[in-house]
Amino acid sequence: MLSLDKNIYNSFMVIGPTASGKTKLAVQLAFQNNGCIIGADSRQVYKHLDIGTGKDLAEYIIEGHQIPYKLIDIVELGGKYNLSNYIHDFGRAWQQCIDAAKVPVVCGGTGLYLDAILKGHHYAHVPVDEKFRQELELYSHQELIQYYHKFPLTDYHTLADLSTTKRLIRAIEIVKYLQNNSISKSDLPKVKPYIIGINQTVELRREKIRTRLQHRLNTGLIDEVASLLKNELGTEYLINLGLEYKYITLYLMGQLTYSEMQEQLYNRICQFAKRQMTWYRKMEREGHDIHWV
Repeated sequence: MLSLDKNIYNSFMVIGPTASGKTKLAVQLAFQNNGCIIGADSRQVYKHLDIGTGKDLAEYIIEGHQIPYKLIDIVELGGKYNLSNYIHDFGRAWQQCIDAAKVPVVCGGTGLYLDAILKGHHYAHVPVDEKFRQELELYSHQELIQYYHKFPLTDYHTLADLSTTKRLIRAIEIVKYLQNNSISKSDLPKVKPYIIGINQTVELRREKIRTRLQHRLNTGLIDEVASLLKNELGTEYLINLGLEYKYITLYLMGQLTYSEMQEQLYNRICQFAKRQMTWYRKMEREGHDIHWV
């Protein structure tokens, strides 16, 4: 049993690549420490995305005891949910755990959410400028990098994620806003987690991803996506959800054969897991102590 040293930490955080068993470990920690799970997954917040996002809600029952969880199944499909929403909801979920005398156990693999929790981001509240974004989308990634570095340095520059064009455009949006505006600090609580990271060999990680994907395909994942399509969410919405929902939608539309869908999806999930591990190494470089298991 791993007990939390409350003189140093006020929570657990469980991270790891997709299919590594984060939920099972987090539930065990919560069971042993009178804890409550707080999700940190950008797709598990949505209702009805069950199999494809790996909610695995049955795992939250251990020895007949229901482990409480938050920030899972909180948003209706079709709505928009962003980092600013998450920051607000996380602060409320954290306080609910504390009020119930529960140890918060943060569990998830969405890097931006984890980053916000650890650093107390308040920049997520910078408003979106759709017209400005449309202008930026005309430029290449390298041109955007050059443009970003023309702005005066701020505290935000040490936090900015420039890894994709979408995130780079958001970073430019924020530094432009900060030229003429100030923003108040976030209401995020002071989180001091004992961070546990699940580490695996690349071979084992890929094996687990393939096994899990096959299991999901055999146990209702395609039916789940087909049902969502019948609810008139639209193919574009499901494709934008990425990974399982994108490739199975393309399969159901007849744009991919079953074997093409399966193999392309497997490859994309492996690439996603690799990006997750890169993010966690970045967390370590920034000074976060991750206890790998």
